[in-house]
Amino acid sequence: MKIIFLGTGTSHGVPPLDCMIEEHIRCKKDVCRLSADDPRHARTRSSILVEWDGKNILIDVSLDFRQQALRERIKRIDALLITHCHADHIGGLPDLRSYTRQKDFQLPVYGSQESVDALRRTFGYMFDPDAFAGGGIPNIKLCAVTGPFDLFGKTVVPVTVVHADLKGCFGYCLGPLVYIPDMKSIDEEELKKCSGAEVLILNCLRDEREHISHMILPQAVALARRIGPKQCYFIHMCHDIHYKIDKKHLDPWMEFSYDGLQINI
Repeated sequence: MKIIFLGTGTSHGVPPLDCMIEEHIRCKKDVCRLSADDPRHARTRSSILVEWDGKNILIDVSLDFRQQALRERIKRIDALLITHCHADHIGGLPDLRSYTRQKDFQLPVYGSQESVDALRRTFGYMFDPDAFAGGGIPNIKLCAVTGPFDLFGKTVVPVTVVHADLKGCFGYCLGPLVYIPDMKSIDEEELKKCSGAEVLILNCLRDEREHISHMILPQAVALARRIGPKQCYFIHMCHDIHYKIDKKHLDPWMEFSYDGLQINI
């Protein structure tokens, strides 16, 4: 299994527009200025591509998907898993039209019933047979997930997580991988699904200051220790996470991810 980190930032991205408008007043570690010198500090919105057995599985399709796909030269997508329907995780859905031109191919898109319903509302023109196609409509098939399901011969296990008051927010277990990009908390039964992971990819919004819908660094580190994977990569990071300054808070088997990072399991 190969994993490509397409994006590793929050809904604002890094640098956020805030720092341009306020001239870095809000950027306490100068991360946004450093993004010009260290490309790791430039983070697009979070998403990964998982390759296994010749298949390409996209998890979330961010607002920055087009530039991510061009950067990584993604030639094919065989399935899409949606964690939840906030804009930074589904905003690139229209760009999937370029991947569904093949005759008789429907791209399967998996998510909770709440996510499926939200996609229909948000992108109604894609599912309306009378809608004007314009520049093209992606040919996708929405698949509501209610439990573990088979995907190209492997079992995908949805993990229900708490993300403020949003219903139907998932992480996913795919064989040796657990991916949870947006989460504040998780109950014990769902946490058990994550045991035995070789690689854990987990959200870590910022270094301090409690947040209503995301874990911050001390919480993410504590949860990673409970799950106990061989390797943990933190994702969905704002401009308060600095690779060198904050590395001291991590165990040797933990890392902050960055756009373009590739790992193999």
